Amino acid sequence: MDAFVARSLDEIRFWSRIMKEHSLFLKLGFRCEDTQLIQEADGFYRLFEQIEAKAHAFTTATDPQQIQTFNVEVYNAASHIWVFKRKVLGLILTCKLPGANNFPLLVDHTSREANYFRNRLAQLNNGQLEPLADAIIDENVFFLKIMADHAKFIGHLLDPSERKLVEQARDFSHDFDQLLWQAQDLSSMRPQSQTQPLLSQFLDQNRVSVASLRDFKKTARDLIAACRIKSIIHPLLADHVYREAERFLAIIDMFENSLTGKPSPNQGAWH
Repeated sequence: MDAFVARSLDEIRFWSRIMKEHSLFLKLGFRCEDTQLIQEADGFYRLFEQIEAKAHAFTTATDPQQIQTFNVEVYNAASHIWVFKRKVLGLILTCKLPGANNFPLLVDHTSREANYFRNRLAQLNNGQLEPLADAIIDENVFFLKIMADHAKFIGHLLDPSERKLVEQARDFSHDFDQLLWQAQDLSSMRPQSQTQPLLSQFLDQNRVSVASLRDFKKTARDLIAACRIKSIIHPLLADHVYREAERFLAIIDMFENSLTGKPSPNQGAWH
């Protein structure tokens, strides 16, 4: 099995679905009269739907050169949706879309994920993934911010009368803000902070909180699907944020395996 091919397909299969769903969520948040933006979002939905299907049609036995070409194609698509998301953010922040339902932080959040995706494809094609110690810190800084955002979105999209769940979401938001600041402190102490004991403790601590948030998201997803709680959360959005927490946990496990020298069953070594 070619590690480059396997890694590329894993990233594209996961993130192309995420980008496709972002297109839907943005579309649902536009006003009826925002026909141009709705059409653009629909176009991105179809584009990433095609990319996702193509990624699943390839296998780990596919010629690496073919995958390298595919990575460039997907990089371009991710760059275009990033530009679209930043344009939408600009419209919201300059009050050009009054009454629309996309939070500025949510649009910024989705653009950060598009940027992450295209950067990963560029790294893979250039054969320049970060060294393990840098990757551990940078990936955690990125994903801890994503998880903190998710907790805030859940808290704001639940009906205010769901007081207990709103309070739980706020608690998670606070917890992940603290973890993010800790990660940023560890980052600013580089390279002295990049010792095996510190990085291992860092991963262990984050894993506990991410697993707890993942379980909360799973419960919320199941309750929303069963129509048992009051919210304006789309069932697909509930599943979307759950999958991203699962992804983060898998990455933490991969890093732990790489740190301790264990084989990593899913994604291979980082470096």
